[in-house]
Amino acid sequence: MKKIVVLISGQGSNLQALIDACQQGRITANIVAVISNVPQAYGLQRAKEAGIATDVLEAKNFVDREAFDSALQQTIDQYQPDLIVLAGYMRILSNPLVQHYAGRMLNIHPSLLPKYPGLHTHRQAIDNGDSEHGTSVHFVTEQLDGGPVILQAKVPIFPGDEEDEVIERVQAQEHTLYPLVVNWFIEGRLEMRDNAAWLDGQRLSEQGYAAD
Repeated sequence: MKKIVVLISGQGSNLQALIDACQQGRITANIVAVISNVPQAYGLQRAKEAGIATDVLEAKNFVDREAFDSALQQTIDQYQPDLIVLAGYMRILSNPLVQHYAGRMLNIHPSLLPKYPGLHTHRQAIDNGDSEHGTSVHFVTEQLDGGPVILQAKVPIFPGDEEDEVIERVQAQEHTLYPLVVNWFIEGRLEMRDNAAWLDGQRLSEQGYAAD
């Protein structure tokens, strides 16, 4: 059985979707560890309730980002994972760490990339008068939220929508999308090659996979 390590910083709703998918056989792998940079992250409780090992690394205990990421890499590597999944992990990873896991690290980002990399994506979409918003699953590269897109989902933004309404709509899509893409990777259908995402031997477009 292949092994997954998940990195989190917060509530862990996407982590819960992945745990559920593993338990239900929709992901044919085991989550062997959940690692957080925030000791109070509720996602750690979700992991413990599912019997998954947890680790916490706080930035304040390291002299700089390189030292932190070196320790993070050592922590991840002790589990020998086939895949590293970022699920609301709110730290920017250093280039050596990203390169170490090139082609086997996924992230989910709450926007229709390349629109709105970084933070506060829902607020930006509302403030800019966008009629739609969404989420993107992508491979992690040295460029922040700039790796090859694998799959996206769109949601509408209605006049008068509050930010929390848009967030809820986006998260509902994320909880379906992320387990699906993770299992594509686990089954050997998905890979990163030539700085592009490939599914079933076909190079995906810049917007990722789109069903006919």
